[in-house]
Amino acid sequence: MPSSDFLLHLSAAMIPAVYGREHIGQLFMVGIPHPVLDHQTRSLLDDLRPGGIILLRRNYTNPDALSQLCAQLHSLDPQNPPFIALDHEGGRVHRLAPPFTHFPPARLLGQAGSVALAYQVGFAMGCELRSVGVDINFAPVLDVLTNTGNTVIGDRAFAADPQQVAQLGCALARGLREAGVIPCGKHFPGHGATLVDSHEDLPRDERPKDEIERIDLFPFRCAIAEQLEMVMTAHVLYPALDPLFPATLSPVIIGGVLRHTLGFRGVVVSDDLEMGAIARHSTITQAALAALKAGADLLLLCHHAELALAAREACVEALQRGELSSHRLTAALERLSALKHQHRIRQARHPQPPIDAFTHRQLVAEILWRAQQSS
Repeated sequence: MPSSDFLLHLSAAMIPAVYGREHIGQLFMVGIPHPVLDHQTRSLLDDLRPGGIILLRRNYTNPDALSQLCAQLHSLDPQNPPFIALDHEGGRVHRLAPPFTHFPPARLLGQAGSVALAYQVGFAMGCELRSVGVDINFAPVLDVLTNTGNTVIGDRAFAADPQQVAQLGCALARGLREAGVIPCGKHFPGHGATLVDSHEDLPRDERPKDEIERIDLFPFRCAIAEQLEMVMTAHVLYPALDPLFPATLSPVIIGGVLRHTLGFRGVVVSDDLEMGAIARHSTITQAALAALKAGADLLLLCHHAELALAAREACVEALQRGELSSHRLTAALERLSALKHQHRIRQARHPQPPIDAFTHRQLVAEILWRAQQSS
């Protein structure tokens, strides 16, 4: 596989010297309202030219329709097709009805305690997602569940032990990657000690810095050492790391902790900017600009794609008045371009594996059996 340095150098030739709206649109990943690409949505996407599309339960009716939708979305820009992403963790975070396999939540994988099983789950998920044209799975969850009252993470976490989370999370990521789907570790620097649901409002993690570093950063450090391609930020305030801004909007956490301390060189994607943790405390345009300035490369808006148009205009204006650095945009666009190039190479080298639904059902049964034996 080419080095990340080579890919960044290669992609630099594709980055414009002067930025227009079509270039800044690449920094957004948006949701669409229907399971088909209607005229109004197509027109909006043609205007925005986003770097990615996230699919949700509302976009699914059956595998053939989903495959057709993904093909249409990829064809919006044949020279630079958008990434297509999905939250496909298993358990309660599951967007695709049968015949897609409904895998158990990560907690049961943790109870099963098998790295091999975690890899097989990642590979099986990747096979199914790739079969319909999905490029990115927003998994694995690398949060360490240290607060048992934390319901927003809860059984989405593998365990309360950072080493076990790291082992199983890295294995699931390897499986996805081998099947031709990009994994994304989340929620950096760790959402497992919080109590407030970030979908509703802004959580605070009041623990000392050394505890966050020792526990929560450990799985991310391990995944980054295995060349994890993408990391999603948490909408959480960590006063010991940055008393002013939640991780998604924090140059200290993204640029300092993630980039400098951990050495992450891949794509940083925000969690959904429409979640209450962000939307209740700022406008979407303010948050988008702040996240970009903090070091995010891809901004996620799951429900109202038209908000990305307003946010794009705010970024254009900030760029023109010097508030947003062109170097910051160049870095983001280079990373996105490099990941797309790497993704195309990997898919060309590894033909799409066949889907074996029977084997996947057997895999689910084995996880459930092992988890029950361990309890």
